[in-house]
Amino acid sequence: MTAVVLGVATGFLAAQLIWRMSAGLFKAVVLQRPNYRGHYLPTGAGIVLALAVATVEGGRALAAAAGVGSVTGPGVARLGGLFGFGALGFIDDVLGGDAERGWRAHLRALAAGRLSAGGVKLFGGGVLALMLASAAGSTASGGGGALRLAADGALVALAANLGNAFDRAPGRTIKVSLVVWVPLALAAQGGAAGVALGPVMGAALGLLPGDLGERLMLGDAGANALGAALGLGALLTLGPGARLVVTGALAVLNVAADLVSFSKVIKRTPALDRLDQIGRLRAS
Repeated sequence: MTAVVLGVATGFLAAQLIWRMSAGLFKAVVLQRPNYRGHYLPTGAGIVLALAVATVEGGRALAAAAGVGSVTGPGVARLGGLFGFGALGFIDDVLGGDAERGWRAHLRALAAGRLSAGGVKLFGGGVLALMLASAAGSTASGGGGALRLAADGALVALAANLGNAFDRAPGRTIKVSLVVWVPLALAAQGGAAGVALGPVMGAALGLLPGDLGERLMLGDAGANALGAALGLGALLTLGPGARLVVTGALAVLNVAADLVSFSKVIKRTPALDRLDQIGRLRAS
């Protein structure tokens, strides 16, 4: 558990430092988007998550070379997933628009022979999720061949897409991720998967003040990567049966997100609304 706490702390510090040093880059006009209140903020700032975790893993690698600690397989897989899903999300942040949102819109565009920015993210995320599930195969329990690989890949891809679905208000995706991460970390019991997720959640916490303060937006670059990291964590922590249950739940939530506004549901549920409002700026 000490390693998990240390990972959270170093991830937090790395994200804070990188954001403070790179904030000027995100002032580029191409990254300015209106938030839910119509205030223009830099989007795609979630790419800092991958950079922060890479910094932590680089330090861990140096320490391991010096005989202190080790570099875990789950950590390397998670880092690759963060950069991959973060890059796909960043493409959608920069090139995508509000005209085509949701997986159904992207599939309609594909059926018409046109690949939207979101379609690139959808297709690329599916392929990347399969690669990550394959790379994690030696760690995740249970056989099953191609069908098992497809199910595990779907878990990661659906988790990534659901992260995007919650990214409709300041801090919401990070708060939901924290709620998911706590029981996942307890289930991992300080194992390699739990240690690997520590820097991710620490980096997310490092960006939370800027997200809540409406100084940045995670964008798909952050929400996509954060969801994928948690999906990979579930893949590496849970048994085959539990993974199928989680995949089914994620599928239902993804369909619901395209049919129902999560923001309206949260607003109509007092307890959820109070949690959603914590730390957020008052409307002006």
